[in-house]
Amino acid sequence: MAMNQKKRALGAWITAIVAIAACFGAAYALSGGPARPVPSPLTGVYLGKGKKCVAPVSVMRRDHMQFLLHQRTLTVHEGIRTKRFLLTNCVDCHADPKTHSVLGKHGFCASCHEYAAVQIDCFSCHSPHPQRLTAESAITLAPQHSRLAEMVKATAITQIQSDPVDGPQ
Repeated sequence: MAMNQKKRALGAWITAIVAIAACFGAAYALSGGPARPVPSPLTGVYLGKGKKCVAPVSVMRRDHMQFLLHQRTLTVHEGIRTKRFLLTNCVDCHADPKTHSVLGKHGFCASCHEYAAVQIDCFSCHSPHPQRLTAESAITLAPQHSRLAEMVKATAITQIQSDPVDGPQ
């Protein structure tokens, strides 16, 4: 009798294992085969002019928004201008040479933000196109605030004159 119970228990285990294997086999067949790698949101996207970014890629992917917010606070609230995390520098480097933009189907910013289902609101105020601030364009930034326009113009002229790439103009 004990031998009979052992055979039944063994039969039950074998049946359970076969049933589980059949479930996994069916799930595998329905899934379309082996797992495929998830395509990168940056496939076919222009990555940038430089050899490396201002910070490691993993850090930029995770923390770029904090860097931009910190830069905004320094610039707007405290009047301190640093160049490392300027949005204009990001756009200048990452804008697609064909479209001259970081937005659009293959835009550097748009492709990742679309993939992550995150709305970009930076470019409701800022330009997604590379641009160089000139003294003339600085005046048009705030024509109704003459003191601010003078400060922006002075900053633009100082930046242009001290630019090591172009030299004094």
